[in-house]
Amino acid sequence: MSDWMRWSLPVAALTVAASPAYAVAYMSLAQAQKAAFPTATSFVDYDGRSWKAMAGGQLLGLVVLDHVIGKHLYIDYTVALDTSGKVKRVDILTYRESYGGEVRESGWLGQFVGKGNGSALHVGSDIRNISGATLSSLHVAEGVKRVLATYGGKGR
Repeated sequence: MSDWMRWSLPVAALTVAASPAYAVAYMSLAQAQKAAFPTATSFVDYDGRSWKAMAGGQLLGLVVLDHVIGKHLYIDYTVALDTSGKVKRVDILTYRESYGGEVRESGWLGQFVGKGNGSALHVGSDIRNISGATLSSLHVAEGVKRVLATYGGKGR
């Protein structure tokens, strides 16, 4: 083994081991489902990434699990839709970036409530941008728009 490898390998190993992990799990899928539909008695798998919220045989809405890239890493989130296909709630489940976690604040996520398939959802006009989290803001908004386009008319 060469001298540079003998000295470099321990430093590289220490650097990798000391690198902080920023992933923060804020809530589970089950917690997000219950937060969106507290009176639901069951969540029935609809297609492997969405669940129908049910109570006494009555449909309350749909909870969709989705993932988008923040700046570099995935953001896991749910979009809860009421029976008319409008956003009832958006929750960030896991945020992995080292900064920009403001996208999980209720004031920012609350901007999506009541939006439907025809809503523009443009960051900077319809949805506030978060300084330092521009890509996360943009990608979550695009993700919610995609969920609305896919599921906005389903599950009724």
